[in-house]
Amino acid sequence: MLIITGDFNIQDSLWDPAFLHHSTISDNLLIIVDSFDLSLLTSTNQFLTRYTDNPNGSNSVLDLMFLQSSSDKLNNHIIHLDWHLTSNHMLLTITISTIEENIISVKRSIVKGSEEKKSFIKEVMASFRSLNMSNLSDIPSLKKIIGNFTDIVAESWKKYAKNINITKHSKSWWNKNCSRALEKYRNTKNLED
Repeated sequence: MLIITGDFNIQDSLWDPAFLHHSTISDNLLIIVDSFDLSLLTSTNQFLTRYTDNPNGSNSVLDLMFLQSSSDKLNNHIIHLDWHLTSNHMLLTITISTIEENIISVKRSIVKGSEEKKSFIKEVMASFRSLNMSNLSDIPSLKKIIGNFTDIVAESWKKYAKNINITKHSKSWWNKNCSRALEKYRNTKNLED
């Protein structure tokens, strides 16, 4: 969790110096946000966040922002006095920079029910049967057999698995029959296809 923000509707001297009291409800809120490793932010411009139309009421700070404790460089939220429109609460904004992330878009896979899958399983099983397991008297011997089996599976995987492009449309259930049916529909534009 990176951020929690909103109207917490809790008056407290911790975030509103004009309010002279402290509440145990505030302590509970701080315990909760601390459990998510979040800390209370101080806005770059110190303004109240709620203004009342009631002449007997008091303006206060009720809208708060909590940010991940290790994100000091993001401590830049602003209270916008002129953006409230008809609301009596001021709008809070924060700028969070994002970095470009390299997302893996290709994986190796064997299609369920394919000839490649059958060949892969057949080859792994035959290779497993051929392993010499007559001398499994100690842990190093067992580790050696396990290592050999791991190598067999890896080599067979390389042999039969194909690169598959991962997209937002990738579905585990999609197969060649689906592709053929879609192609037929695209050619005929017939709803029955």
